[in-house]
Amino acid sequence: MHTFTVTERDVTQAWVAACNKLDRKDNPDRTGLHTVVRIADPTSDDPVFRAELDRLRTSRGLWPLETVASTLFPAALATRCASPDDLAERYRRMYPVIKRYPGNHRGTYFGRLVSYPAVSKSGVDQLSTVISRLRAQAAGTKIAAAYEIDLAAATDTDTDTDTDTKEAGADLLVHTAGKDNSYIGFPCLSHISLQLDRDRRVHAAALYRSHFMFERAYGNYLGLGRLLAYIAQQAELACGTLTVVAGHARLDGPITQLRPLLTGTSRLAA
Repeated sequence: MHTFTVTERDVTQAWVAACNKLDRKDNPDRTGLHTVVRIADPTSDDPVFRAELDRLRTSRGLWPLETVASTLFPAALATRCASPDDLAERYRRMYPVIKRYPGNHRGTYFGRLVSYPAVSKSGVDQLSTVISRLRAQAAGTKIAAAYEIDLAAATDTDTDTDTDTKEAGADLLVHTAGKDNSYIGFPCLSHISLQLDRDRRVHAAALYRSHFMFERAYGNYLGLGRLLAYIAQQAELACGTLTVVAGHARLDGPITQLRPLLTGTSRLAA
C-alpha cells in the first residue's frame, strides 16, 4: 500500500508535493490510499503556477480551475450577497440552471451544502446552520469538534443532554445514502468536518473517496480554501488549516508534460 502525508504552506506547494509523492519509481500506477494533504494557508496559491497549470489543463479539454473551484464555493456570487442566507437562497434559485451544464446533472458540491437532499422540498441549508453554530460556539463554551463518523443527517439536532453545553455541529454532508449509488463520479467528496480551536481559528478536514490530482485536486483545494475562509469570516473567526484526506488518490493526466511543473523547471514556474 502506497500512502503519504504532506504539510505545506499554500495550495500550490501542497499540490506539487502530493503529486511528487505519487510520481515515484516504486509506485508505477501513481496511486495512493488514505493520503493526507495539509495546507496551512488554503486561501493562498501561486497565480503564475496556476495559470500555467490551467493552460495545460484546458489544452486537454478540462474545465478551468476557477470553474472547478466554483463547484465547491461560488466566490463571485458570494461577494454580491449580503449574508449566508442570501447566498444560499440565490444559489438555490440558480440551481436548476446550473444543473443543466455538462457534468452538473447530478448537482454540485455547493448545491449539496445549501440544498442537501432531505425531507423538505428545498433541501437543508447546511452552510448557514454551520456558520450560526460556530458563531454561537465561539461566543460561549468552546467545543473543539463534533466527533463524527458519517452517520449524521443534515436534519439532526445537536443538543447534548448529558452536559451543560450544546455541541455546535460542525459537519457539512455531501454524500447522500440511498441516492448516490454510482461507483465513480459525483460526489467524490463525501464530508467536510469543521473544528474550532482555542485561538478562534476554524480548521476544515475534507474526506474524498477518490481524488484525481490533475483533473480535480488543485481546483478542489482552491474551492475548499475559499469555502473555509467564507465560513470563518461569517462566523467572525479566523481561517485555519485545510486537511484533505483521499481514500484513493491518482496522479492522472499527461505525466511527461506535468513533470516540469512538479520539478519547478518549467518556463514560468522556474
